[in-house]
This record gives sequence, C-alpha cells and structure tokens, in this order.
Amino acid sequence: MKTATMPPLRVDPDLRRAAEEVLHENESLSAFMETALREGIARRRLQHEFIARGLASRTQARRDNEYFDSAEVHAELECMLNAARKAQ
Repeated sequence: MKTATMPPLRVDPDLRRAAEEVLHENESLSAFMETALREGIARRRLQHEFIARGLASRTQARRDNEYFDSAEVHAELECMLNAARKAQ
C-alpha cells in the first residue's frame, strides 16, 4: 500500500517546543504526531461507539418501559468494586 501525506500543520512555537521536549529517545516529531493522530482517531471511534450504545439502550428502555434506579445501579457497582478490591 502506498503511503499518503498529511497536510502541513502550523503550530505556535511553544507547542512545537513542548512536543519536542516529550519525545522518547530516537523518536521523531513526525512519529510522535502520527501516534497522536492514531490515538485520537481510536479515541473518537470509541466515543462514537459509546454514544451509539447509550442511545440504543435508551431506545430499548423506552420500548420495553424498563428503567433502573441510579442509586441501585451505583450500589451494585460499589459492591462489585469492593469485591474486586478484596480479590486483589
């Protein structure tokens, strides 16, 4: 597969300097930017999927007229968290 280029990115000199300061050993600024772009894309895809699941759950709850009290859900999650902590 052929590679493609991204459009040039103009940034404030302070931002460029900050990025260069956090580069790993032997890491180029281009590699850092590519990694950041890939992670941003992945994060946005996860965010989109999360919202889609939430909207689907809302639709199902309305259709089935089945709702859960938030205090009960939080209490159940707290029990699960405490059990997980004890298992460690």
